[in-house]
Amino acid sequence: MISIPNNLDAVVIGAGAAGLAAARRLRAGAKSVIVVEARARIGGRAVTVQDNGHPIDLGCGWLHSADDNPWVAKAAALGFTVDPTDAGWDDQTDDLGFSRAEQKDFTAAYDAFEQRREAGSRVDADRAAADYLEPANRWNPLLNAISSYVNGVELADLSTHDTGNYADSGIDHRVSEGYGALIAAYGADVPVVLDCPVQRVDHGGEGVKLTTALGAITARVAVVAVPSNIIAREILAFRPRLPDKIEAAHALPLGLANKVFFRLRRPAALAPNGHLMGRIDTVATGSYTLRPLGGPIVMGYYGGALAAELEKGGEAAFADFALGELSHLLGADIRRELEFVTATAWNADPWALGAYSYARIGACDQRATLAAPHAERLFFAGEACSIHDFSTAHGAYRTGIAAAEEAIKVLEAG
Repeated sequence: MISIPNNLDAVVIGAGAAGLAAARRLRAGAKSVIVVEARARIGGRAVTVQDNGHPIDLGCGWLHSADDNPWVAKAAALGFTVDPTDAGWDDQTDDLGFSRAEQKDFTAAYDAFEQRREAGSRVDADRAAADYLEPANRWNPLLNAISSYVNGVELADLSTHDTGNYADSGIDHRVSEGYGALIAAYGADVPVVLDCPVQRVDHGGEGVKLTTALGAITARVAVVAVPSNIIAREILAFRPRLPDKIEAAHALPLGLANKVFFRLRRPAALAPNGHLMGRIDTVATGSYTLRPLGGPIVMGYYGGALAAELEKGGEAAFADFALGELSHLLGADIRRELEFVTATAWNADPWALGAYSYARIGACDQRATLAAPHAERLFFAGEACSIHDFSTAHGAYRTGIAAAEEAIKVLEAG
C-alpha cells in the first residue's frame, strides 16, 4: 500500500488540466497538497500517444482561441512547439464530393444560421439551437454534423444561451509534440497518487476526509476536478449529499466526440494538411484531416449520435466507416495506403463517460452552480464549470486556478 500523507492543507481530486492547474497554484501559495487520480496516468481527457515517433492526440488536440489561450505560454516555457498552420476545416481538398459552388452556398447558409442563432441568444428565452435552422434547407444535415463535432451533440440538444456565452476568437493552433504531452509535462512535478479512485468525500465535520482505493486522506479543503458525468452518476459520492451539485452536473452532461487514426504506408500518396468532409447530405458523416502537420497520419473525427453508434461497434466499425467514406472520395486504392492505428471510445472510459460538456436547454446557469464553492471546504473545477471556455483544456485550466485561489483565501483566513 502506498503511503499517503494526511492532514494536508488541500487534496485535489483528478489530475486533468483543471486538477493539475489547481495543485500547482496551491503549491505556489505554499500550501501542502496532493492530487489523487483514478487513472494510471495524468492528463485526464488530454492524452498523447506515439505512432512510430509521430504524436497522436486521442483527446483534446487544438489550442482554441490561441491568441488568448494560457497553454500557449505554457508550451513556450516548457519547450513545446505551437504550430499555427490553419485547421482547414472550411476547405475540401480538391473539392472532392463538394464542389466550389456548393461550398460557397453552404458557407452562406452557415453564416445565416449563426446570425439567427446569435441574435436569438440575446433576445429569446433559451431554446434548442435547431430552432434557428431554416426549414427544408439542404444544408441542415451538414450544419448538424458540424455541431456534433464542435459540441458533442446535434443542434436539437444544444442550448442557444450556452453557445452564445462561448468565447471563441476563431484562431486555432496545434502543439506539434501533442496537446496531451504538453499537459502531462506541465504536471510532471505535481505530487500525484495514481490508480487511486475516490469513492466518497465526507465533508460534514471539520475539514474533509476522502475514502479512496488506497486508504483514507484527510485535508482542510478539497478541490474536485472530475468530469460532470462522474458527479451526476455519483461515482464520486458526497456525504452529506450535495443535491445542487448533482443536479447541475446532470444539466451539464458530456457530449461525445471520437477519433480514428490511420497510418499512411506512403506519405506522398496525400498532400499534407488536407481536409475532407465525408459526405455533405447527412448528419452521419466524418470530418477527416489528411496528414496533419505533415505527418503520415489520417484522422477521422465523429461526434454525437454517429460517434456513439460507431463506438458500440468497436474499432472495426470506426475503420470500416472511415475507409468507406475515404475510398468514396479518394478512390478504392486509398484502402491499400491506409493502415489502422487506433480509435477512441470516450463513452466507455469509466473516468470520463464522454468527451466534453454541453448545457441542456435552459440550464446554462448551472455552470456557475457547479463551480460555486461549498461551505468553504469543497471547491470545484473543470471545463464544465467554465461559463465562457467550456469544452476546452484552457477552460479547465482557468477554473483550476480560480478554485485554488478561492481555497487559498479560505486556508489563509484560518
